[in-house]
Amino acid sequence: MTTDAGAGAAPASDVDDETDSTREYDKMLESVDVAIEEARRKVESGRVRDAENERVRIKWIRALAYATNVRRQVTADRDLQELGERIERLEEREGIDV
Repeated sequence: MTTDAGAGAAPASDVDDETDSTREYDKMLESVDVAIEEARRKVESGRVRDAENERVRIKWIRALAYATNVRRQVTADRDLQELGERIERLEEREGIDV
C-alpha cells in the first residue's frame, strides 16, 4: 500500500491533454449557447404583424432547433472523448494491452 497522494493519478501530460480537449469542447458549447440564446430571443420577442414577420420567425425557430441539435452533438462528442481518455488512462495504469 502506498501513501503517495499522487499514486494512481494520471500523468500530468495526460491531464493537460484532457484539459485542452475539454477546453475546446467548452468553447464550442459557449458559442452554440450564444446562438441558441439569440435565436430564442428572436423567436420569443416582438409581435407578428404580417406574413413576412411570421416567415422570419419560422426561420429563427429552425435556427434554434438546429443550434440545439448541434449543442447536443458537441456535448455527446465531448463526453465520448473524456470517456475514451479515462479508459485509456485506466488501461495504462493497469497495464492492459488492447
